[in-house]
Amino acid sequence: MVPVIALVGRPNVGKSTLFNALTRSRDAIVADEPGLTRDRQFGIGHALERKFIVVDTGGLSGEQQELDDLMARQTLLAIEEADVVLFMVDARAGITAGDEVIVTMLRKSGKEALLVINKIDGVSLEQAEADFYALGLPGMYLIAASHRKGVVALIEDVIQRFPLQQEEEIQHEGPRIAIVGRPNVGKSTLINRLVGEERVVAFDQPGTTRDSIPVPFERHGKQYTLIDTAGVRRRGKVHETIEKFSVIKTLEAINNANVVVLIIDARDGITDQDLTLLGYVLDSGRSLVLAINKWDGLPVEQREYNKTELHRRLSFVGFANQHFISALHGTGVGDLMRSIDQAYASAFKQFNTNALTEMLEEAVFRHNPPLHNGRRIKLRYAHQGGKNPPIIVIHGSQTDKLPKAYHRYLMSFFIEQLKLKGTPLRLEFKTGQNPYADKRNQLSKRQIDKKRRLMKHVKGKKR
Repeated sequence: MVPVIALVGRPNVGKSTLFNALTRSRDAIVADEPGLTRDRQFGIGHALERKFIVVDTGGLSGEQQELDDLMARQTLLAIEEADVVLFMVDARAGITAGDEVIVTMLRKSGKEALLVINKIDGVSLEQAEADFYALGLPGMYLIAASHRKGVVALIEDVIQRFPLQQEEEIQHEGPRIAIVGRPNVGKSTLINRLVGEERVVAFDQPGTTRDSIPVPFERHGKQYTLIDTAGVRRRGKVHETIEKFSVIKTLEAINNANVVVLIIDARDGITDQDLTLLGYVLDSGRSLVLAINKWDGLPVEQREYNKTELHRRLSFVGFANQHFISALHGTGVGDLMRSIDQAYASAFKQFNTNALTEMLEEAVFRHNPPLHNGRRIKLRYAHQGGKNPPIIVIHGSQTDKLPKAYHRYLMSFFIEQLKLKGTPLRLEFKTGQNPYADKRNQLSKRQIDKKRRLMKHVKGKKR
């Protein structure tokens, strides 16, 4: 089996830096500020031609008791899932009371735990070993994760502790679903509801999630990967550098997803920031499902008003299904998953060229393209140009002269005929070269030369 390695320790001891070094990625946010990681972050690493899973966890600061308790539960879950725990400490800070508490917790868990002393650059190695000897943990690896010093030796030694067996392929097939929205709209609560366990921290405080956290799960025998993302606020309100990193992670998650679930807070209705985020989803071409959360408990009058406003302001995404849900209580969540499956299937549909061309001919028959400078714009044939989103390439003459209104007509026609739901459609137009263009130019030159000769002849007679 593939070894699972959990990174545990106090805040700001370098767990996320080591996570990025082991996975050779930048999946975990790293900055000189404690308490950035709050959820379990999973990654895949390679050493000695073998794969392993590494789990980053949140540090325990004790500053905000409720949130700290939630993060502690996430850390305990990571320890329970792990085959070996790397307990990280800060060589510069020396042994602390917090370190001793975590060691006690690890001993109670019964898991194999190895001591990793980080940030050894500029520190006496003998002094560092002497300081942490009292913890009584085996291993005592000395590393500088930010400079990759000692990291290779550490992971190779850890991997060799596991017998060489045929490893399972670490992959999660099926749709990648990004859960996005403004802060505190219920993204993490929805993921925990879908997965059926407390998989990510859900807390009634905006900004609890800062990383984009992939969460693999299975439903009715089908594999999915949910991506919990940080809430995106208006740019003017994003002051912390860390929050700016989180927004970037959210936008990257949208680009890497197959389906995006945009969560809207029913109590606030549709906001300008929701529309901005929706515009980014559309620009990326991702499939879309709308979830109006916290619908339970709203007065009937407010529900009717919200429905009217949603219909008025979201008419430009008529292809997307809307669901009125309660992530906390599970109301409407099953229907949401059916729409996700439908949107994913539509985004990856395969279309026959002959069928697309026949649809194009039908569209032109119903409504001809307009004339341009007295000449008819001709649309000859169509074929598929890509998936996720579906792209239809239309060939013809003067296609660059087609007005936007006719673009919209063709898009609506194809969406209806192809029975697409939950995915945008992109049309690309190609203008073929006129095979008679060169002959026409040659003819025009001959006519001009003939006219010039005729003018000379007339002038000669007049003289």
